[in-house]
Amino acid sequence: MAKVTEKDLDMVALLSRLEIPETDKARSLEQLDAFLQYVDNLSAIPTDDVEPLAHVLPIHNVFREDVVRPSLDRDLALSNAPLQEDGYFKVPKILED
Repeated sequence: MAKVTEKDLDMVALLSRLEIPETDKARSLEQLDAFLQYVDNLSAIPTDDVEPLAHVLPIHNVFREDVVRPSLDRDLALSNAPLQEDGYFKVPKILED
């Protein structure tokens, strides 16, 4: 017995902004009904002892520890800069006051 009516299909199509041609409506009704029956089958699975999850896999922090270590020398970093001033990169002004 079909749970989905043509009126239901038309409403879903409207809300989804889909245009279902008349020639495809019968097949779409069957597919939507089969999907809803599948979901009903899932609701029959006992889940009383199952704890709700936000993620199926354990989550752990993947960031490395923040450790101070030597970095690129300033003069070496600025050696290829087209413009520099007082030890900093100098860029053209792009915003007007």
